[in-house]
Amino acid sequence: MPALTPDTIRTATETLSDLTDYLRESPNPVEALALVEPLLDEYTGLPVQLADTLRALARAVQEHPDTPRTAQLDLLITELRTAAWEQTDQHTLHYVLDDLRDLYAKAPSSTPGCGRCR
Repeated sequence: MPALTPDTIRTATETLSDLTDYLRESPNPVEALALVEPLLDEYTGLPVQLADTLRALARAVQEHPDTPRTAQLDLLITELRTAAWEQTDQHTLHYVLDDLRDLYAKAPSSTPGCGRCR
């Protein structure tokens, strides 16, 4: 695995920002769903990954020998772990994408023409 740097992580967040800007331009919904799908995958999507990252950060800070052992540290670790659980709860957003895909699949075509031509 290549070494991670703040710049590589920043590049990932910039890509998300680019996606947001693109979605604000009202693209075709089917294309938009396809672009967002990897972000909301129930096993590897952002909610799950961010939750795992927050838990790993909490563990790294808590277990490091140079970390001061204080009540404030305990509160901060608890906040990270609480945020991780809240993110994990969002893993179900992939069902929203499934429902939206189904909605578009069932929608009548907006192409002009008789019913037989569509």
